[in-house]
Amino acid sequence: MCGESLMDDKHLIDNEESIKLIIKMGEQKGAIHLSSIYGSYNYSCDINLIEDEIAEFSCSHCDAQITSKTECLSCGANMVPFYLTMGGKVAICSRSGCKNHTVEFTNLSDALKRLYQEYGFRGRKYPKPTDEEKAKIDKRKKPVKRDEVNEIIESGTFLQTYCPHCKKSLIEEEMIKLKVINNKEKEGIVMLSPYMNVFTSKSTVFLQESAKAKDLKCPHCNHSLVEGEKDCDWCASPVARIKVSARTKFIDFYICTKKGCRWHGLSDDDLYNIKMEDSLEW
Repeated sequence: MCGESLMDDKHLIDNEESIKLIIKMGEQKGAIHLSSIYGSYNYSCDINLIEDEIAEFSCSHCDAQITSKTECLSCGANMVPFYLTMGGKVAICSRSGCKNHTVEFTNLSDALKRLYQEYGFRGRKYPKPTDEEKAKIDKRKKPVKRDEVNEIIESGTFLQTYCPHCKKSLIEEEMIKLKVINNKEKEGIVMLSPYMNVFTSKSTVFLQESAKAKDLKCPHCNHSLVEGEKDCDWCASPVARIKVSARTKFIDFYICTKKGCRWHGLSDDDLYNIKMEDSLEW
């Protein structure tokens, strides 16, 4: 092993830098980018992965094979280990479709201390949108002057989130929990960060990067949250509507259904009363 980092900040998965590897399956060989978020099974790959087939993984720098003698407790395939800079390792199963993975820390106390020092309690800070993203905004919207705004939702604010239909809370274990149907018609659960302008997520089904989810639903009443009359101002994809509690009232809050798109916005009426910090909606 060459000791080089496997992280790729040019290819994002789940809005985070990905783990880049060389993958070989049968006669096929290519690159695969895995989500760096523990518990997420999302990836992008330039070869066709065959369900239940065992793959070989290699370092994207030196091409050395990454494997171990440890067998998966679920299916018996060899586990593929990655070593963490904070100490310890994460291992995934080499069989396509198997979701078994493990994490071990050399010193759990030191690892947690470093985690909070690097990311803080509310997670990673994300950059403001690029000029290209700004250019995608609907220019027909009337801008709101700063002195007209009565309330500001600051970056990092915990958004208490509710279903607009049954009014039940969507917060579970400090994450926004939604049902999702991906572009392959598979249904699962997606967990979104409830902190303003923090875009981390994880899901129980594969969500292809840059693909639109077919539907997002309330986990309580099963009602669709996708709005038919409103689209994303950046990529024109359908958006989902949820309710969040501002200090003064409940407001409609929209999120894009396209995987990887970071747009979120308020209703036209709320734009005149509420500003989202670091947002392009004002």
